[in-house]
Amino acid sequence: MVKTKNVMVIGSWAFLAGVVLAVVLGVIGPMSQTWTMLLVAVGLVVGLLNVTEKEVMPFLLSGAVLILASALGGNVMGNIPYAASILDSLLLIFVPSTIIVAVKHVFNLARN
Repeated sequence: MVKTKNVMVIGSWAFLAGVVLAVVLGVIGPMSQTWTMLLVAVGLVVGLLNVTEKEVMPFLLSGAVLILASALGGNVMGNIPYAASILDSLLLIFVPSTIIVAVKHVFNLARN
């Protein structure tokens, strides 16, 4: 699938804005359902628009490591202020984006 420059720019900005928003919301504290759904939507946009075919394997590897580290690191880093909530917020972005990229990759493998 060929990506245009505009689509890549939207995906890049969505990724950057999502990570910054996740960190800010993690510091602020408990999130409402609206913020949670917004971070999930950003993750979906990142997964759909931001990862090219050449970047799939590095993205999946880093996404899997980040998901594991965030999910398990929340307990370990619980004593550091805001660390657990920031990691939880990052999970809301990276879980959907990693799932989307993995599913797209499986379809590409099945097609070829």
